[in-house]
Amino acid sequence: MAARLLSYEVADLCLGKPSLPSLSISATISDAVAALKGSEDNFISVWSCNHSKDNLNSNDCVCVGKICMVDIICYLCKEENLLSPSLVLQSPVSVLLSKVKGLVKHVEPSSSLLEVIDLMLQGAQNLVVPIRSNSKRKQLQKQSSTTHNVCEFCWLTLEDVIRFLLCSIGLFSPIPTLSIDSLGIISTEFLVIGSHSPAASAVGAIYRSLLDQTSVAVVDDDGILIGEISPSTLAACGTAATAAIATLSAGELMAYIDCGGDPAQEISRVVEARLKERNLEKILDKFMTTTCEPRIASLDNDLPSPRTTMMSKSGRYSRSSSYSAQMVRRAEEIVCHPGSSLVAVMVQAIAHRVNYVWVIEDDCSVVGIVTFFNMLEIFRENLESII
Repeated sequence: MAARLLSYEVADLCLGKPSLPSLSISATISDAVAALKGSEDNFISVWSCNHSKDNLNSNDCVCVGKICMVDIICYLCKEENLLSPSLVLQSPVSVLLSKVKGLVKHVEPSSSLLEVIDLMLQGAQNLVVPIRSNSKRKQLQKQSSTTHNVCEFCWLTLEDVIRFLLCSIGLFSPIPTLSIDSLGIISTEFLVIGSHSPAASAVGAIYRSLLDQTSVAVVDDDGILIGEISPSTLAACGTAATAAIATLSAGELMAYIDCGGDPAQEISRVVEARLKERNLEKILDKFMTTTCEPRIASLDNDLPSPRTTMMSKSGRYSRSSSYSAQMVRRAEEIVCHPGSSLVAVMVQAIAHRVNYVWVIEDDCSVVGIVTFFNMLEIFRENLESII
């Protein structure tokens, strides 16, 4: 069984994965916004293709990075960009690409599982894998934004690898049953902001959490976790989140983005008024028509900080009645305790499609975070023992 696990190749992990949505590096930020809105994927791959249609060379098409809506939001939130959003949207998409090298790497379908794990532990988050077709003519006729050099691509993520390892979890016994505390994989360095702090001061942390594939914890004055500013949830609000970040506190922003659609009218009026106070009407005109579906019934102009939370049996937590009585939560952050087992935390993260789980004490104070990267390190160490 162990030998079989180690014999798997990248192609085995990519079975059934959809082709990769892509964008040319010559595109504008406005093009990127349109592409992301029309894609079912949170990320769009960015490509540099130097060949002509008459000279297709497989070495001439390279994926140079990935972008998502949060990259665009964070860029628009820069002080110098808030004054001229229309001009910023015409900037080349290349300004959004991370300066961190190696986040995206090309690999061959024949690469081994061990090679994949090692690349990800070295910092690669997305591995670009070619999907070969038996018919070049068919591919040429189908040439589109998702094909390059008569070839389509998909990509492999940390989540894909963790899911794959979960299917062979018995091989690693007894490691999966040990607590995350005893395994030493709780990271005590995590991104956090006070609920009353200006949301604009969290832009750097939000961007960092995007790079780290985590989130920003929002805590009250006692250090109690009351929520998070998650890049994946923020992305659902589209470019309208720019206006919210520029005007709201972290706690207000957390409530604003805890949605999948139109924000409540109350908070929209607050954002509009504050934009006018700062002479940012251009942001108002450009982005406030973009909305997201609410997960909150309504929101007071000044949100009180909730003081306590309650852990539920599902591994989520719910806020106390310290919030406005009119507020109704439909989503909660995913949390665990230091004594939770590795496999339980893995299942939690995979089930809720997140790359991390917050670690809290009984009083709901945050003590750390566990990520897929932490888990992968443990599995890689123990792969040595089963070889």
